[in-house]
Amino acid sequence: MRKHNLLKKLTASLFAAVIIAVTFEQTVQAEEQPYDTYNYDYRKNIVMTPAAYVPNGSVTGLSVGTTDFKEPQDLCVAPDGLVYVADTQNNRIVVLNETMTDVVRTIEGFEREGNSDTFNQPYGVCVSESGYLYVADSMNKRIVVLTPEGEFVNIIDNPQSEILEEGFDFIPIKVTVDYADRVYVISRNAFEGILVFESDGSFTGYFGTIDVKITLWEKFWRKLATKEERSKQQLYIPTEFTGMDVDSDGFIYATNIDSDGVQAVRRLNPQGKDVIQKGENENVGGDLRVYTYGDYSGPSEITDVVYRGKGIYSLLDRKRGRIFTYDKEGNLLYIFGGLGSQEGTFTTPVAIEAIDDQLIVLDSYYGAILKFGETEYGSLINEAVGLRYDGDETQAINIWQKVLKLDENNELANSGIGKAYLTAGDNEKAMKYLKLGMNRKYYSVAWKRYRNEILTKNMNVIMTVIVILIALSIIYKKFFKQQIKAKLAEKKGGLS
Repeated sequence: MRKHNLLKKLTASLFAAVIIAVTFEQTVQAEEQPYDTYNYDYRKNIVMTPAAYVPNGSVTGLSVGTTDFKEPQDLCVAPDGLVYVADTQNNRIVVLNETMTDVVRTIEGFEREGNSDTFNQPYGVCVSESGYLYVADSMNKRIVVLTPEGEFVNIIDNPQSEILEEGFDFIPIKVTVDYADRVYVISRNAFEGILVFESDGSFTGYFGTIDVKITLWEKFWRKLATKEERSKQQLYIPTEFTGMDVDSDGFIYATNIDSDGVQAVRRLNPQGKDVIQKGENENVGGDLRVYTYGDYSGPSEITDVVYRGKGIYSLLDRKRGRIFTYDKEGNLLYIFGGLGSQEGTFTTPVAIEAIDDQLIVLDSYYGAILKFGETEYGSLINEAVGLRYDGDETQAINIWQKVLKLDENNELANSGIGKAYLTAGDNEKAMKYLKLGMNRKYYSVAWKRYRNEILTKNMNVIMTVIVILIALSIIYKKFFKQQIKAKLAEKKGGLS
């Protein structure tokens, strides 16, 4: 008996030790994160979540065998996996290998028509699907097109068109190229939109202009104001774009600074029309509130975007150092990152890219590329969203269930399971999970389908009840009504 009690005590002690160790490890891991990880619920309140991505090291010029990067402004992952860095103040393009451990080559200039040419503060860099390197050579006011090895191909500069303002100053700061080798350029102070060039360098026009809406009240006061007063009022001009990326279908994802904090990214189709979806909260602008954790400095300032495939894209916020990731439907998947001096935080984040399951961010102040690896939580969400994108809804259910084990209040997971059941035709279960996910749109669809399903299943009973009611009505009219009339007639005869 004593041995049995002793064994029970030892087992209990061992179990308690394991629980304490696991709890301690989880606490340490949580404390190791240099930033908060959170999302927003249906009511737009902040809810804490597990980390989707964690810091995974950094890359500097010295760490890869060259001199320090000096105020770099852009980076690009080429189709072959090489990483190109626009090392702006060093007037060079640094090409890194796939693992970002060594320099493949450094491009500081090129031969053009027998003469040597150099860059002057290159702000943007891009590699097309066909392998050509495009450099936004900002202070030289041109786009330089080179082979991957740095041999000269073409120059795009000095666009000419009647739609350009007189004296237009072409200062390209970002460049991207679609599958047809059309070149899209963000030029400083070009508020009319993104400039588009054909592969031969000819300018074709503006693309994706952001319309600025003026309220009726503002229009009214502008009519009453004097000329001097109007000159002091805010100019109602379109917003300037800040970053771009292109997906495999040729749609351009373009970011801008949105003062309302509602829409800081657009998905532009080949006609330049915005076709982005905004999700349940009708917001793709970063933080849903103008403050976060006591920060009252206004909405997010989105400076760059990376399209990651399967409809997933991530936005980089330079104001708070956050990375916001959305799916094709505009659902906010997860948030991580922050400003600071700790490893894994930023000072001046300027560009974001993706390499396999990693996200990399270029910090201009540090002159470094910061790497972030996905956790189990982030991997599960990415996988589930990818399955829905591919139409494999039923397979996504098990993945979302695993997400709920890590984050039991995750509305996105409940909503994902509900959508999967809805696609599978199980409307009753779909309603249950869509309600937990606070998804009004799809819950309404599930409820209507479930109602029709109940009506269809019970149609025989309903029709039988209707026939019986009709028959009773006929019997009442033919027999009971006549009997009542006869009794009334008898009463009247007796009274007379």
